[in-house]
Amino acid sequence: MPKKPGTLFCFGLGYSAGLLARRLISKGWRVKGTCQSDKKAQALRSEGIEVFVFNSQMSGNREWLKGATHIVTSVPPKENGDSILELFGEHIAHCTSIQWSGYLSTTGVYGNTEGAWVDESSPIQADVKRSQYRAAAEQAWLQLYHDYNLPIHIFRLAGIYGPGRSPLDRIRRGQARRIIKPGHRFSRIHVEDIATVLEASMQRPNPGQIYNVCDDHPEEPSLVTQFGCKLLGIPPPPLISFEQAAKDMSNMGLSFWNDNRRVKNTRIKEELGVRLAYPTYKEGLRALAYI
Repeated sequence: MPKKPGTLFCFGLGYSAGLLARRLISKGWRVKGTCQSDKKAQALRSEGIEVFVFNSQMSGNREWLKGATHIVTSVPPKENGDSILELFGEHIAHCTSIQWSGYLSTTGVYGNTEGAWVDESSPIQADVKRSQYRAAAEQAWLQLYHDYNLPIHIFRLAGIYGPGRSPLDRIRRGQARRIIKPGHRFSRIHVEDIATVLEASMQRPNPGQIYNVCDDHPEEPSLVTQFGCKLLGIPPPPLISFEQAAKDMSNMGLSFWNDNRRVKNTRIKEELGVRLAYPTYKEGLRALAYI
């Protein structure tokens, strides 16, 4: 981390950025950011975060960014572009206090590789609309680096899980399914390890760089559910074919199954020196089982 605590501004104090914010507050940082409701803003303020309620219809407020040394952006783009860049891009580009900025994207930008491994040099071939929007947003943020030398970093996150948001929660609610689609694997990342990667990048800025943020072991979802049931002492749900399960899936659910790829995380280890607390889903679920 920087030699002394800085000021972090989070566009979107969601699950991942919120955890990073809490970590940095505990280390003496000032943290500011946005959310979308007064109720959530009140809860975040009780944790010592300076919160602004944001919607995409408002105009950018230069005062929000005053004194910010670090920025994290996790607000998803829409079909017509990235609302944060539209409203605040000019302010961010000329904010001389910024030492580091991170844009949280998705490994979905790689599209479907039929299970082949991808790394940060792999082609962008997103075939799902929301991933295409992310890919376009990545390029727009990187343009700030090229045009203004702004210290932009891109983080492509795999499927996020952690407390309150994991296969164990679905199992406990009786909502888990063991869907069989042979050879289809998902990459995952524990929310704590996301925060670790972001902090490591803050310590070693490398503007313009892109990082895959995932664990070491992509796995078939049915095996993850089976392992989770074993941890909780609950009989696993019956196996169901993907074709059968797809009949009542939402379009969003189906889109997650369109892409099959395995994601390499070598760069976060070799360049940032990251050692994952949860290198596979097994360590992650074991820890969550006892919360």
